[in-house]
Amino acid sequence: MTQSLMLNALVVDDEPPAQRRLTDLLDARDDIKHVNVCDNGRDAINAIRSNQPDVVFLDVQMPDCTGIEVVNEVGAENMPIVIFVTAYDQHALKAFELAALDYLLKPFEDERFHEALDRAAHQVEMRSADQLEHQLERLLDVARPDLAENENEYLQRIPVRTRNEVRIVTVNDIMYCAADGPYVRLHLHNEDTYLIRERMKVLEEQLDPTQFCRIHRSTIVNLDDVEAVLPNHDDRYMVRLASGKRLRVSRSRRDAFEERFGLTT
Repeated sequence: MTQSLMLNALVVDDEPPAQRRLTDLLDARDDIKHVNVCDNGRDAINAIRSNQPDVVFLDVQMPDCTGIEVVNEVGAENMPIVIFVTAYDQHALKAFELAALDYLLKPFEDERFHEALDRAAHQVEMRSADQLEHQLERLLDVARPDLAENENEYLQRIPVRTRNEVRIVTVNDIMYCAADGPYVRLHLHNEDTYLIRERMKVLEEQLDPTQFCRIHRSTIVNLDDVEAVLPNHDDRYMVRLASGKRLRVSRSRRDAFEERFGLTT
């Protein structure tokens, strides 16, 4: 890389600690001219279009608009050099590897960050736009959130980050899922709970509908755990799980719920 090449960078991450980590590393570099920060995908789309950064550090899992959706919205042909940043996600990692795209796996070492940025800077210098466009198009082919390699392939395991490790939760161990702000909290049979950075609608689409049912805007239940269906005085239902936990079925979900359990007359 020539000394005259200076890069404008964009950091896109909805977690302030992750933003600070990336901006601190970027600020310490001699080849970074300016750093912008966005905390959501929608702002990132606007920033990429208006500011045209040289390199983007793009978080994959954001509640409003995922990193893949950002690429899809901007268009592969209009994207700057992208370094994806992600927690453990087997589908995303496979997609990046298939598309030969660089990524940082949280938590990452400083050396890995500098290696990725050096490679990105070289791509900017070589102006290898055609290669990048091809790679991003390949990524969209294999990793769009609304697509899967097999439409009937549902999640069997869910990686969840804890403070010190990534735990792998088997979906059969999930009793129910509850919305927790923009994210989802998994409630397990052993009474453990885990917060995952996923939207309820996306998780619902990834779970096998023969095993899981969304009974409320904020609740998905494992049907294998439903012990009883309790009619309510207001023409709604409660479900009682084997653990004794009771969950409300919303009016908007009642018809589908009745059909699922054969309660229609």
